[in-house]
Amino acid sequence: MPATKTRSATAALGGAPCWVSLMTHDLRGAQDFYGKVLGWHFRPGAVGSAFAVALSGGQPVAGIGTLAPEWHVAVAWTPYFAVESANEVAARIRERGATVAVGPLEVGKGRGALAADRDGAVFGLWEGQTLSWAVGQGEAPMCLELRTRDAFEAAIFYGEVFGWSPDRPGGCDITYEHDEVVVRDEGGRTVAALRGGAVESAPDPHVRPRWHVYFPVHDIEQVTAAAVAAGGFALPVTPLVDGGGCEAVIGDPQGGLFTVATAQS
Repeated sequence: MPATKTRSATAALGGAPCWVSLMTHDLRGAQDFYGKVLGWHFRPGAVGSAFAVALSGGQPVAGIGTLAPEWHVAVAWTPYFAVESANEVAARIRERGATVAVGPLEVGKGRGALAADRDGAVFGLWEGQTLSWAVGQGEAPMCLELRTRDAFEAAIFYGEVFGWSPDRPGGCDITYEHDEVVVRDEGGRTVAALRGGAVESAPDPHVRPRWHVYFPVHDIEQVTAAAVAAGGFALPVTPLVDGGGCEAVIGDPQGGLFTVATAQS
């Protein structure tokens, strides 16, 4: 869950992403891996010793928490979305046939919950103060991407759950561009993309829907080599779709997947 600090939740309402967190079985091992691969440093989280806040350049970029032994779930990166009322959003999730797995419950000075959409992609919601953090700024994740079977159906679900609308003060706007749904905050910055099949094509049954996190790096070859040396794996580096740089999917030793990407200077 997001650690609380100085940023008011009202600065990130309208369903905008406000945090990403890795839930893992080995907190110390994860800190060692991400420290070596992405150069992160860590400090204790505000919600107990089972959580840590990752810092890059002194700024918070992500959280890492320990999965309880009784939670038989896969290690994964999870995005959190800022909401005005966790209870109301949780009710909207259930009303639309999706699942609220944990919460809403009190965590520090906020309230959070973990949920899964109708296709099984896991995400979180957060009511309360958040760290000074924003997708696409500084060393924070450069983008979040939902890889799903039907981007339009997913856009309807998340739009209704989080109230994505350009007419809502502080809200997010959604548009369809190049076979994907793009989510932008009120400042026009892209904060998420929902990617599925092509227009009018049948949903791909082989896609396991999940949210994916992109972290910016300066030297992608060095980062992928460090991931392998630290016990993880890295898929071959490939050009970004827009031709503006390159990317590579990395898996940590516990199975957490993420993408690193770099833009051309």
